[in-house]
Amino acid sequence: VQLQAFGGGLVQAGGSLRLSCAASGRTFSRFVMGWFRQAPGKDREFVARISWTDSSTYYADSVKGRFTISRDSAKNTVFLQMNSLKPEDTAVYYCAAINGLQSRRVHDYEYWGRGTLVTVSS
Repeated sequence: VQLQAFGGGLVQAGGSLRLSCAASGRTFSRFVMGWFRQAPGKDREFVARISWTDSSTYYADSVKGRFTISRDSAKNTVFLQMNSLKPEDTAVYYCAAINGLQSRRVHDYEYWGRGTLVTVSS
């Protein structure tokens, strides 16, 4: 499984960005796709996840109501729409995948893409 995340950049507080994660390498019908982030000096943390099976979603409290995770099955791509960005959202964002388990734990995820940096200026 290969995951490639892109779409990061520099944005002012209050602005928006959309991250994309292109997946390839196998059938993802039972997979759960997650977004995580890691700020400088901090541990990697869960942001959001989506089930490939039924598109059910789950969000970290810190992003609920501001971020939206979605998927395009035809393109094997997962998106993270980030609105009302805050300086504390600054981090490297990673997409990850796990087969069948609805999890928020970093160590449960089997496959990881390279991160994409999001910087939110105040």
